[in-house]
Amino acid sequence: MSNNESLGSERQRRWRLILGGREADGTAFELNGSDQAIDNALAALYDAGPREGSSDRRGGLGSSAPAVARWLGDIRKYFPSSVVRVMQQDAMERLNLKQLLLEREMLEALQPDVHLVATLVALKSAIPAKTRETARLVVQRVVEELERRLANPLRQAVAGSLNRSSRNRRPRHNEIDWHRTIRINLRHYQPRYRTIIPEKRVGWGRRRSALRDVILCVDQSGSMAASVVYSGIFGAVLASVPAVRTRLVVFDTSVVDLTEELDDPLELLFSTQLGGGTDINRALAYCRTLVQSPQQTILVLISDLYEGGDRNEMLKRAAFLAASGIQFIALLALDDDGAPGFDHEIASALAALGIPAFACTPDLFPDLMAAAINREDIAQWAAARGIVTTRGGR
Repeated sequence: MSNNESLGSERQRRWRLILGGREADGTAFELNGSDQAIDNALAALYDAGPREGSSDRRGGLGSSAPAVARWLGDIRKYFPSSVVRVMQQDAMERLNLKQLLLEREMLEALQPDVHLVATLVALKSAIPAKTRETARLVVQRVVEELERRLANPLRQAVAGSLNRSSRNRRPRHNEIDWHRTIRINLRHYQPRYRTIIPEKRVGWGRRRSALRDVILCVDQSGSMAASVVYSGIFGAVLASVPAVRTRLVVFDTSVVDLTEELDDPLELLFSTQLGGGTDINRALAYCRTLVQSPQQTILVLISDLYEGGDRNEMLKRAAFLAASGIQFIALLALDDDGAPGFDHEIASALAALGIPAFACTPDLFPDLMAAAINREDIAQWAAARGIVTTRGGR
């Protein structure tokens, strides 16, 4: 077989797997071996019913956990992990498999990811006692994996920014950073006296218990589930940085301060109540009571901005917070899924108030916090990284 024929055959094979083998797919391509198993796994999820011309092929995974567990094993065998995560999520949505998550066999077969954690957290009140420990272990695995990936970059970015933001050029003697002072004054070395004249001095300034206050105000409505998971992880990491005073507030139509849970991300996530309505106005009113020094406070509102409360009052409250000197940022999502659905009118109104509104991936969040600590222009920061921010004006 020539290279062109081989390429054409592979192209037909792929189209056959995509189109599903119905009479109208136009490929007439026969699958063999593992390709047939791949097609069966795809058909179980994406075929709506029995195929034309076939009596033994139909969509659906059945109603039992063992059948789903076997299917989950198949897709993990034949597809890369990134595709497995998408197919698992599609199965939850298309085939309404949430009830089967309450079965231990089902949970053990799943590949843990952020979306699975969000689903388990949302279902926590329905999980039976015999499955509860398995569910917690699944969530713990994901939390630990995320902490390994995200904790060090966040700590390093925040620590570096705090150091830079706290330096001053007129330090007292006991505040001098001698290493940096010597380094920038090496050109003033005096051979005759074998010493350096410290023309410029660099110091850290007066130490305070916290150089920055960070308030994460997180929308826990159902559409923000993945963002809640990432926010909990980042909140726990920030709380471990001594020079940052971190508060974590979650809200739907009520407001809950979870700051006391920041030392245990697992318990924190199981303390959230995913789903329900949204009252951003009430959440911002509570956050205002937490502000001690506006100029040193960073308020990150993580929400799709679909306000169920008083929209006008919410915008007035946001305007007051921004005008007080708080570094106010609105994240429309904090997850890996790309552009979210959000209330464009409110996002635009916030932007007109000088509050940048955009979505952020977890990998960029450490850099975002570093920029906020340095009081950089966040809109410019986002533009430099190709992030589209909402423009002001109605």
